[in-house]
Amino acid sequence: MIRYDLVCARRHEFESWFANSAAYDKQAKRGLVACPVCGSTKVEKAIMAPRLARSDKAVADKTIDVPEAPAPATPTPPQPPAPVAMISPQERELRSKLRELRDHLTKNAENVGRKFPEAARKMHYGELEHRSIYGEASAEEAKELHEEGIEFHPLPVLPDERN
Repeated sequence: MIRYDLVCARRHEFESWFANSAAYDKQAKRGLVACPVCGSTKVEKAIMAPRLARSDKAVADKTIDVPEAPAPATPTPPQPPAPVAMISPQERELRSKLRELRDHLTKNAENVGRKFPEAARKMHYGELEHRSIYGEASAEEAKELHEEGIEFHPLPVLPDERN
């Protein structure tokens, strides 16, 4: 068994055990290694310092230090299974089109961040000139905008883009 310190795209650090390095590589390539905090499957090995053990007695005797056997590791609790799917060529094309749509919207609209609900209202009621914007809204804010008849659409987020 081998333990790796891992880090996801959002910089969450965690560790996991694998049968060997090839098992890690295979699982990571298939998107089966996921961050327990955010679920991101964009995971990399973190830089790890080697564990070197030495006894003070060995230093005092000026003898060659032989690393001690590592203490038995407590097993990492099993991670919850991550959702997985095999997709057809049509679904792959749809994902590509959704990614293109998102890229087009974010490239050609203004990011107003957390001010999205306020800006959308002002445009809807004619207080601001209409333009393409995107940003963030809580579920409650989105519900209120919808109830006011303000048209908006969530930006498509694909599972492999959670980061």
